[in-house]
Amino acid sequence: MPVLSVTLKLSGKVIFRESLILHKQVRSSLATLLSRAMSCSVSDVTRNLRLMSPAAGGGGGGQQHRQLVVLLAWLNAKQKHTMKYASFYMDRGFDVLTVNITPWQLLWPVSGSQVVADDLLRFLKEKRAYGSVLLHGFSVGAYVWSEALVKVRDDPEAYRPALDGIVGQVWDSAADITEIPVGFPQALFPRNPILQSAFRKYIRYHMQKFHNAATSHYIRASQIFYSGYLRVPALFLLSKTDPIGALGSNTRCREGWEALGIKTYMKCWDKSPHVGHYRKHPEEYLGELSAFLNRLNQDAHASKIRAKL
Repeated sequence: MPVLSVTLKLSGKVIFRESLILHKQVRSSLATLLSRAMSCSVSDVTRNLRLMSPAAGGGGGGQQHRQLVVLLAWLNAKQKHTMKYASFYMDRGFDVLTVNITPWQLLWPVSGSQVVADDLLRFLKEKRAYGSVLLHGFSVGAYVWSEALVKVRDDPEAYRPALDGIVGQVWDSAADITEIPVGFPQALFPRNPILQSAFRKYIRYHMQKFHNAATSHYIRASQIFYSGYLRVPALFLLSKTDPIGALGSNTRCREGWEALGIKTYMKCWDKSPHVGHYRKHPEEYLGELSAFLNRLNQDAHASKIRAKL
């Protein structure tokens, strides 16, 4: 099977190696450029986690009154694209922690995405002084967060404090396990249908061949996401035409969470691309985000009043 053979070589020797090399080369220069352009402080927590703070706050002594947004990026997300979301939040005084994984880290969860999930939980546990934390995930970012939830469930004594202070969650084009063979090739080769097709064959082979090393972890992570383990209000952003963050799986998740008593909100556009809803519908997108943040603030205020009664 020559196509599969070529794809195997590409995935093992070229694609991920080049991705990691480029990743290392641009991080320091990006940090400098972003700091100048956005008037914010930028620091790399790990290779996959980056913290940005508005210049006025900059991680000073008032952290306990600050708010944090965790941006769980889509696969191969470019910094210039995630920055528009970070800017929205920093303009409102939030610190922003961006979380990225590489294709290799997705393919090999135990030594890849689960390590990133552990780093994220440790950061949240150490930074509990933040007044509140909001999750905003895109596509495969939902899977990365699910790996974090698996760790919390399996070792609550060590990890449960990391969830303290999380007040809400936003899921933009959240991708289910069943969409990995669809979304993964498009993320790597967005303009090359031939390579997409070849790599799709490899992904299916990989998930079958390495069930214990990869697929079983995807399934377990998916199950805990659907279970509603984190019971805070949620906003789903999606479209009817997105085959990766599909309407069916997102609706099923929302209905399950609603049945558990989790407040959920959904905006589904008739037509917009995967993780492209902001680009296609900027005013509506920001309107939905702002409305959701207002609801969270109102809920927090109501809780404080009830606590005083």
